[in-house]
Amino acid sequence: MTDEQHDPEGSVETPVVRDRRRIDPETGERRSPDEESVPVVDSAAPAEEGLAAAGTEPEGSDEELAQARAQAAERLDDLKRLQAEYVNYRRRVERDRETVRETAKAEVLSGLLDVLDDIGRAREHGDLTGAFRAVGEALEAAVTKAGLEQYGEVGDEFDPTIHEALMHGYDDEVDVVTCTQILQPGYRVGERIIRAARVAVAEPTEALPAQQDGGDDGGTVVAGEPVEGAEEEK
Repeated sequence: MTDEQHDPEGSVETPVVRDRRRIDPETGERRSPDEESVPVVDSAAPAEEGLAAAGTEPEGSDEELAQARAQAAERLDDLKRLQAEYVNYRRRVERDRETVRETAKAEVLSGLLDVLDDIGRAREHGDLTGAFRAVGEALEAAVTKAGLEQYGEVGDEFDPTIHEALMHGYDDEVDVVTCTQILQPGYRVGERIIRAARVAVAEPTEALPAQQDGGDDGGTVVAGEPVEGAEEEK
């Protein structure tokens, strides 16, 4: 005869077997009335049932697990792609912001170039004195601090990307096209050219074109200036 023994939590029912035999099968002796209803619990049955329940999976669980993993991997890829797009967006915004800042700075500084030219000419003629000198030097210091850099020196190799040649000639003392005179200094902010330096350049004499029709050597040829001896021939 069996009874049901309830778990204290009320979730698991364990069958209880009561041995009501009057003769003990092991000793062969008559049992007392108290021993005739001793409960015998089959502890192996719940364990076996638990193991069976633990090892039993609903049909289709493997397929559902594979689908869940595939969906999780897809969501992870979406998250990584979204994060990469956000990082690229931030970089693009920062780059555009820096470009706008540099452009605005260049526009402001380019408006001061004429003033800087006047200060430079006044210094060359010795007129940069007194209060005017103090103001001029303060302005030059301010634009330098803002990133404006003046360039262009006699003897620099001519670079068409940063120089503008207004005069041209030939010289025995140069090996490459060289700036021989700075007509107007150039200015730049970082890699941005605000104004190209306007210069006079000279090439090596070896590059001088051969004379035609037995003419004289013509001396040094400079754009904008007459060839030597031209007045005498007239």
